[in-house]
Amino acid sequence: MAMATSSIYCATTPLPQRSLSKQFPLHLPAACVTRHALPSLSITARLPAQVAAASSAVEAKPQQEAVAPAKVLPFRVGHGFDLHRLEPGYPLIIGGINIPHDRGCEAHSDGDVLLHCVVDAILGALGLPDIGQIFPDTDPKWKGAASSVFIKEAVRLMHEAGYELGNLDATLILQRPKVSPHKEAIRSNLCKLLGADLSVVNLKAKTHEKVDSLGENRSIAAHTVVLLMRKE
Repeated sequence: MAMATSSIYCATTPLPQRSLSKQFPLHLPAACVTRHALPSLSITARLPAQVAAASSAVEAKPQQEAVAPAKVLPFRVGHGFDLHRLEPGYPLIIGGINIPHDRGCEAHSDGDVLLHCVVDAILGALGLPDIGQIFPDTDPKWKGAASSVFIKEAVRLMHEAGYELGNLDATLILQRPKVSPHKEAIRSNLCKLLGADLSVVNLKAKTHEKVDSLGENRSIAAHTVVLLMRKE
């Protein structure tokens, strides 16, 4: 590497008009000795063609990226998933509705599995960080917080980005209790939080056929898919 650097320096810098053998007692590259006889050329011009081309491509790439316009999509799709452990001594809150049960979600906030996955679906559609990054469970500010706070912020970000809810489809997965008696209350409250019409919000519930922690009533999970439409 030292030899290459010396060659380039000598080939592009005029040498004093005195004896080279006295000034540089070591054997120098021919390019250094004959500098005064060479035409003035740029370093790039004397590099191999492949190296010069690669150098030009590297220099041009940042300029191309800088002028590329941001792509505005007419619609965006997002998916959310959440799961919480069920433990005695906690309330079971789903979609902002308190459901009578002998156990509830252990969580830093109120553990609302449905609202958490709806928030993640909206954030995902917008290409934003997940709920855990925006509302970290290491922040005491969110200790026991109502998940309606999180969903209101997700809706605000959605409108700020120029989108509105096209439709939402959510699936709850739990063995007990039965969701059907509370389904419409959950759906109605979810529409209120989203500022959406009932016709664009769908809610389904499934058991896990007594398989693993979900089927053994040790946990509860939810999936949500949202379609966001660009505002006109």
